[in-house]
This record gives sequence, C-alpha cells and structure tokens, in this order.
Amino acid sequence: MDPQKIENIELKFLTLKDYEALKAATIQSYGGMPNSYWKINEIGNLIDIFPEGQVVIMADGEIAGCALSIIVDFDELGEKHTYQDITDDPTFKIHDTEGDVLYGIDVFIRPDFRGLRLGRRLYDYRKELCENLNLKSIVFGGRMPNYHLHADKLSPKQYIEKVKRKQIDDPVLNFQISNDFHPVRVLKGYLEGDKASGEFAVLMEWDNIYYTKPEKKPKPSAIKSIVRLGLIQWQMRSYSGMEELMHQAEYFIDSVAGYRCDFAMFPEFFNAPLMAKYNHMSEPDAIRELAKYTKEITERLSQLSISYNINIITGSMPEMVRGKLYNVGYLCRRDGSVERYEKIHVTPDEERVWGMVNGNSLKTFDTDCGKIGVLICYDSEFPELSRLLSDEGMDILFVPFLTDTQNGYSRVRLCAQARAVENECYVAIAGSVGNLPKVHNMDIQYAQSAVFTPCDFSFPSNGIKAEATTNTEMILVADVDIDLLRELHTFGAVRNLKDRRKDFYKLERVKK
Repeated sequence: MDPQKIENIELKFLTLKDYEALKAATIQSYGGMPNSYWKINEIGNLIDIFPEGQVVIMADGEIAGCALSIIVDFDELGEKHTYQDITDDPTFKIHDTEGDVLYGIDVFIRPDFRGLRLGRRLYDYRKELCENLNLKSIVFGGRMPNYHLHADKLSPKQYIEKVKRKQIDDPVLNFQISNDFHPVRVLKGYLEGDKASGEFAVLMEWDNIYYTKPEKKPKPSAIKSIVRLGLIQWQMRSYSGMEELMHQAEYFIDSVAGYRCDFAMFPEFFNAPLMAKYNHMSEPDAIRELAKYTKEITERLSQLSISYNINIITGSMPEMVRGKLYNVGYLCRRDGSVERYEKIHVTPDEERVWGMVNGNSLKTFDTDCGKIGVLICYDSEFPELSRLLSDEGMDILFVPFLTDTQNGYSRVRLCAQARAVENECYVAIAGSVGNLPKVHNMDIQYAQSAVFTPCDFSFPSNGIKAEATTNTEMILVADVDIDLLRELHTFGAVRNLKDRRKDFYKLERVKK
C-alpha cells in the first residue's frame, strides 16, 4: 500500500479476529528477532483482562501498528525487572486493576507505514488512557537498537546521555524522548536475545500531571471532555508556490500538534498569496486560477491531519462547482474522513469583484470531540445560522475569517461573542494578518484570533477564554471544557437555550 494514498485511519480495540493479521504485522515489524510475535492465547488473555489497553491502528482496513499494555503496581514490580518478569506468564497475573502504572509491553508500526507519525498517535492514546484511568505514569523498557555500534567505547549510561544531547542518533530513544518520555534508569539483561541493544534497556517514564489518589477510579469516556483548540493566526506573505505555502502550513500544524491540540484551524482564504502569480489578470480570472489549487491543498491537509493526529479546519478557499464560484472549506478529520462546508452569505465585495455565489449547505459535524459547526466570516453575523447548528447539538463553533479593517474585524468579533452567549457554546475565530501588495483586492488584513465562551460563573466573566496578539503571526492554544456546557444548559444563571419562547416564535429551514 502507498502510505501517501491512505484514505482512512482508525484507532480501534484489538479483537481475536485480528490475530492472524496482527501476527503477520508483528513479524514484518520485528524482522529477525526470535519469538517476535504473540501467541493467540496471550492475545486472548490480554483482551479479556484489559481490553482498553490493547489497540491497533487500521489504515484502509490493514493493521498499520499496535500497542499492548497492562496495569501494574510498580512498587511491587520493582525497579530492577526484566521483560520476562512482565510477560512470562501467558495469563498476565501481574496485571493489577488496582495498580498505579500503565506498563507498555509492546508497540510497533509496520515499516511501510512509518513516517506518518502513527506511533505518536498510539502514544497519545496511551497518555489519554493513563489520564482517564487516573494512573500515576506510563512506563516501559525502551530498546537501544544502535547501542551495539558504540558498546566498545560507551557504557549504556554514557550512550543515553549522548543520545539526549543529539550526539548519537537512536531512532527508538529519540522517538520516545520527543514524545515526552524521560529515561529513569538502565535495565541490565532486560530483553533476552536483543543483541542490538546488548540486552540492555532504558526504563522510560511519562508522568501524568493530573494524577490524584482517588477513592474510586473514574471510567474512561468515549468523547473527550477537555478539548484543546489550536488557532493559526496566519501571516499573509509572498510564496514562491504551492510547496512553500504547504511547508508553512505544515510548520503550524506541527506546532499545534506538539501541544496535543485536537483541532487546528486556518483562516479564510489563507491560500490567497498564490494569486500573486495571476495578478496580471482581472480579479475574477485570478481567483478562478486560485480555485484550481483547492483540491490538492485539501488532499494534502487531509494527509497532514492523519500524520499529525489532529482534526484540521481548512479555513476557506475558492472552489468552482458546475461553473459557479463558491467560498468553501473542509473538515479533515484525523481518521482520514473529509467533509465540506460552504459560505452561506458571500459579502457584497465577494459578489461584485469576484462573482461569487451563496452556498446552500449548513450542518453540524460529528468528531471525536463532540459536535462542531463552521461558519465562514460574514456568516457569523447572521444569528439564525448558528441557532440552527445549536439545535443540532453543536458544542464548538469555528469561524475562519478575513477582514481588512478594524471595523470589519469588530463586526466578526462582537457577533462571535454574541453567538457564544445565545447558543451556550464555545466560539473560536481565526484570521490572517499582514498584507499582500501584489494581489488585487487582498491588500491588507487585520485580525486578533480568539476563543469565546458563555458568560456565567464557570466561565471567564468577560466571555474571553483566550486571545492572540493583534496583527501578529502566531498560534493560539486554549482548552475548552464540554462538561461545563452541559452544566450551564441546566444550572446556568440564565438559560438562553431552554428559555426560548417556542410557543411565541420559531426558526426553521426553508425547504427547497
């Protein structure tokens, strides 16, 4: 399979039906290592005792990677243990539901799926599982596959220090350190037959900063309660072409993904710099040339959403459909699925200068972080649209925008804040800054990206969760708590959703 053409990525619990495919994937991943695959009874026992700890990543229906885990009482296990101490008993009696540490007993990505950051996705799942189960940390014995190249000159401790200082490249240790794991100590004789590591391993640990000693452990939830938003305040500048623009886009996606954001949002018409090449044309012709890039940009952003394990809202781009020019954007989910949204109200300038037409598609989108809606810029100034989305259960409204002046920005901002209050939801807005002197009708931009909340006791009193520096290229990262919205709907000081006089007025879509 060509990893660049993956259409669907899914993280799912391992089942016995997956065993033969898992066995083949394991052998392919570990090559010549002896006894590299798990027996079917061992997998069955792991699934029976701790099903949520055993997951696989599926790429278009094929197993691309796997992570297996158990829970242990680390004090009872002891610091000087071996891999055999953990896995020798096929019934895994060492698994302790009352334990305090998530122990990783296996993780791999098939060679033909490496380079897509799928390993990071498995590690992120383990971190979320650790947090949801309120465990102190994640630990495992990390191999040192390049140690044999330096064993005659360096002790394991010296080797680890040089890897940390980037003086030696070790693909396994580098990956684990980059995913916030830190070395605790060297384990001698950890994995029998691991000649590349000299049978040494490094005890790696990730600390759960949210850990508290509970009376009763909470159950993990299917939908995330705390959602982290990453807004990209994009600098308009000249680009040599598509590759340079996408390089900058990936830089920002990498940045917000590094903070474990669930969403990355680009502004409206963030790809407008590519029109500079067509500045000798009329404005309508130039933007129709820009529309030719939309499909490729969307496909590449979708691949990045998979690779960086983040849902991407592509802002908006021009798109030609059956001879008509629309202002559209796409939700690229991290599972590989893609959905489209349209600007319902184009501005007078978009209609007059470019010949754009109004869209007719409005709906909420289900994500792994709940229901979201997207309204492009001017659409946020029409309260009927967000109310329709709210009636469908929207928790977060995303508003990619582009405004040239402060008064235009103020319209978007003030209306976005109103949408948060009246719909009891979160609203995130992201815009562009800077200027494009070589692109007609796109000369200057003014923006201050922000995240708005309802105004009640559990939220900021001014309804502003976070805001960027005005007219400065940057990212804005903010957490929003979906459970607080549920409480607000029932126990808020005012209840804008429940107190509507549906006996007196109503809002409904016009059937076409």
